[in-house]
Amino acid sequence: MNDGSLTTLLAQYRSGLEAQMVLLRRLQIASTKQHEAAVAQDFELLHRAADERDGLMTGLVTIENQIREARAMLKKRRKEAQALPGYREAVELHSEALKLSQAILKTDDEATAALQQAELVRREAAKAVEQGETTLSAYRRVMTGPGGAKLVDRHG
Repeated sequence: MNDGSLTTLLAQYRSGLEAQMVLLRRLQIASTKQHEAAVAQDFELLHRAADERDGLMTGLVTIENQIREARAMLKKRRKEAQALPGYREAVELHSEALKLSQAILKTDDEATAALQQAELVRREAAKAVEQGETTLSAYRRVMTGPGGAKLVDRHG
């Protein structure tokens, strides 16, 4: 592979990274929507954001598959590639993509924690309802008494 081919490969890799960054920024927005939906327990919004994310992730995987070989070749010929114009920008884009991915994962972790907290609250509420029903049932038994006895009978 000559310098011209390596330059072309670097340009393709940079284009792929730029496309990934666009999708990652959109993914970050969808991740934030999911986090907000999880906190608000808005499950409809949560599902819409998840559907949006699925499409974005498909795009990211497609791009990653397209640039994987270019990245491997550039890594293999790093010394030569470093001398090419645009190499530093490609490295910076790669680093920025990693940072953005980490930020998205952090937001996802927070959304997961919010959903787990919501599940705990839901379970506690269900438990309280069950206890309330048990207490009400016991109260009803006390009020009606055994064998249909009445607190006040008709004669008295």
